Amino acid sequence: MYGNKDKLLLRLRYGYVLGCETKMKEQTEIGKIKEGRYIVVDDEPCKVVGLATSKPGKHGAAKARIDAVGIFDGVKRSIVQPVSAKTYVPVVERKSGQVISIAGDMAQLMDMKDYSNFEITIPADKKGQLEVGKEIMYIESMGKRKLD
Repeated sequence: MYGNKDKLLLRLRYGYVLGCETKMKEQTEIGKIKEGRYIVVDDEPCKVVGLATSKPGKHGAAKARIDAVGIFDGVKRSIVQPVSAKTYVPVVERKSGQVISIAGDMAQLMDMKDYSNFEITIPADKKGQLEVGKEIMYIESMGKRKLD
C-alpha cells in the first residue's frame, strides 16, 4: 500500500507513520499550557518551568511568556506569543526497559512492551546504579530517549 519513501514523507509531514499508534506531537493553544507540562520549542521537547500572561491592551491581544527547559539537552528556552496562538505539545512517554549490556557510558536496553533493542547514554549520576538484567525507567519523546 505505502512504500518506504511514502512512509518517510508521512512521518516528516505529520510526525507519525501509518499503522503506528504513537504520535510525536499534538497541537494546542498557548493559553491552555500550564507549568509542569511539556511544549515543543525550536523542535525540542521542553518542560514548562515559568508562565506569565499579560492583560490585553487597547489595540492588542493578551500575550504569554513561557520559560521552558529542554528534556534531553537541559537548555533554557523562552517564547512570547499571543494566548490564542497555536503551538505543539510533544507526546512524552515513560517506559520500562531491561538492561542487556553496559559498555563504558553506553547501555543497551530492551523495551519491556515491544521487545525492541536500543542503546542509550548513561548519565554520570547513574553510572554505578545500573546492573545487567535490572529493569529501569526511561523517557521517550520525538524519537529521543533518556534515562529517567
